[in-house]
Amino acid sequence: MHPVVFNPTLEEVLNFVGTFVFAVSGSLLAVRKSYDIVGMAVLAVITAIGGGVIRDLVIGAVPPAAFQDVSYLWIPLLATILTFFAHVEINRLRAAMLIFDAAGLAVFCVSGTAKALNYGLGPGAAIALGTLTAVGGGIMRDVLAHDEPAIFLPHSELYALPAVVGSVIVVFIPRLPLNNSIAAGLTAVFVFVLRLLALRFGWKAPRPWRTTRQEESDES
Repeated sequence: MHPVVFNPTLEEVLNFVGTFVFAVSGSLLAVRKSYDIVGMAVLAVITAIGGGVIRDLVIGAVPPAAFQDVSYLWIPLLATILTFFAHVEINRLRAAMLIFDAAGLAVFCVSGTAKALNYGLGPGAAIALGTLTAVGGGIMRDVLAHDEPAIFLPHSELYALPAVVGSVIVVFIPRLPLNNSIAAGLTAVFVFVLRLLALRFGWKAPRPWRTTRQEESDES
């Protein structure tokens, strides 16, 4: 299988943007939990790089990229400091943060899947690792903060599914009659738009059909 080529400069810029907004989300959760600045920094770093570190360890890309480029560490720390002093104002920009979070999700699922494919993994494993890159940091953040991960909450809008869809598309990019970099960029845009539409219209993943008797039994 031919490698998936994604413009390195564009990928790096978008990854830094995604790293920053994910770090801010981790810091904001720490503020809500009344953690001190150390707790804020821990949640910021975990949220920003957790998924990518796990992916790199699985595919054997060691040391992970987050530990080869110091930017992946100082960006979360910068986000922590910003949140520490401006968390009230940032909370007011929730809509903007959700938009940037959607952008990070889109970029990370594409770049994560592409990197897994380039390291010789099969389609199934690449899709799994691409999705993990996108959502893994958030899961680790919630677990460390003793919250149920957002992707498991029944009222949460589509989050993991757009990442899965994006990862599946990336697997097929080498077979498409398009420039790989362009196709990867279009995939990221598609995932981004899908996530925003889910937020706008309240789209949720399907749940198992339940009878009225089952629901009454759970409530009792």
